[in-house]
Amino acid sequence: MTEWWKSAVIYQVYPRSFQDSDGDGIGDLKGIENRLDDLKALGIDAIWISPIFPSPMADFGYDVADYCDVDPRFGTLADFDALLAAAHARGIKLLLDLVPNHTSDQHPWFRESRSARDDPRRDWYIWRDAKPDGSPPNNWISDFGGSAWEWDETTGQYYYHAFLKEQPDLNWRNPAVRSAMMDVLRFWFARGIDGFRIDVLWHMVKHADLPDNPANDEWAPGQPDYTRVHQLHSTDQPEVHDIAGEMRIIADEYCARVLIGEIYLPVPKLVGYYGTAERPGVHLPFNFQLIGAQWNARGLAKMIADYEGALPDGGWPNWVLGNHDRPRIATRVGPEQARVAMMLLLTLRGTPTLYYGDEIGMEDGVIPAHLVQDPRELRDPGIGLGRDPVRTPMAWDASAHAGFSAADPWLPLHPDWLARNVEAQRGDPASMWRLTQKLLFLRHAHPALALGDYHPVDAGGDLLAFERRHEHDRLLVVLNLGDTPQGFAIPEWAEDFTVLASARGGHDPALLSPNEGYILG
Repeated sequence: MTEWWKSAVIYQVYPRSFQDSDGDGIGDLKGIENRLDDLKALGIDAIWISPIFPSPMADFGYDVADYCDVDPRFGTLADFDALLAAAHARGIKLLLDLVPNHTSDQHPWFRESRSARDDPRRDWYIWRDAKPDGSPPNNWISDFGGSAWEWDETTGQYYYHAFLKEQPDLNWRNPAVRSAMMDVLRFWFARGIDGFRIDVLWHMVKHADLPDNPANDEWAPGQPDYTRVHQLHSTDQPEVHDIAGEMRIIADEYCARVLIGEIYLPVPKLVGYYGTAERPGVHLPFNFQLIGAQWNARGLAKMIADYEGALPDGGWPNWVLGNHDRPRIATRVGPEQARVAMMLLLTLRGTPTLYYGDEIGMEDGVIPAHLVQDPRELRDPGIGLGRDPVRTPMAWDASAHAGFSAADPWLPLHPDWLARNVEAQRGDPASMWRLTQKLLFLRHAHPALALGDYHPVDAGGDLLAFERRHEHDRLLVVLNLGDTPQGFAIPEWAEDFTVLASARGGHDPALLSPNEGYILG
């Protein structure tokens, strides 16, 4: 039997920005439940919800203070159970965002750890003495800028934090930490969730000796501070694969569960997180290549081929166009080409993840300086690292606050929300929402799209073409990634095919207009 997640389309919900049910301007679990019918109508198969655990919100939920409860801003455990039941009743799977690399500095574990050097939980985190001159133990840099070491006056040592100082890293070399965190997985699996997205999986183990990271000789002012060094010793250590393997064993014990790893690494290292036949890793190491790719046909064709060629035996591919950390696809390639990008995402071989709002073509929001919320932008402003623009509230209709909330939302709405909203686009056959719905319908109707093989097809210029095939089901995809018309020689085997979907409503796959794409079958 094929695992459900291989043919599924996963939809990422950023809960603060999806739907507010109680009028405080912040999205919540009841709000998500209230929108399940909208997601079912769109055609998604699973939702992944960014962190909902109790948190001081120094990094908006990625600083966890309790792994086995729900933050009151989002609701209660009972609200979560109701959401899970409602999703399952509609045939929608539900995944949670696990943040195992670090906790909040308000987590009871860290409060105990920092209370005294001889506290039983001292070694649950990474503490080290200062150098003789009082400086930090090594040159490691936080991903949010500045030293990754924070001095603690109470006990006279530094602790390590890969992100904010309010997010101390756990010491995953300590068996007690591993045991406690594995119990977290069991808690939520027993509650009925269908899987986890594992935050910064490649960060979870550091070199045991904590040596300096090598300097990046190509770094220049204006680039992110953390790129001044190569994270050779602070990330991607061999021992992390044992942890992924242990998580996989637990997931497999509960049957039909999926683990997705957040891993920003080159493909040769990324695919190592699938594990081996003897020690499987996560089911889907997130493939973020489309997020940072140069948007041209030849480059994308090579990228796809190289990725397919690098997959280990049994490794199932996956693709991501956007998420809560990176600029939206409609901003990166333009609103017209975003339609082609959506067609690419939903026709490539593998499991796609769709970021909320991309189905209506939302672009990055405009956040005035006095409304900036993101600590990354506040710490390292003006160089494009701010994440607020991609986290603006979902626009559901043209009513006050776009139907997101009865109150002013926590971030401003995108500027064209009066026209770019779900209700307006559901009524427009030429809209991005309707195109996305059509593509999802085709994935459900055609095994070739859901599970079939990928075969490149010769195409020149700005065209990207490929075949998807599963037994007798055979489809041809042709995409124009450029802004000029492009001729295409339809292969002989596809000459009798008809147009099943088009990005812009065209009818002639032999001459693609700018920003056009076709699925033929």
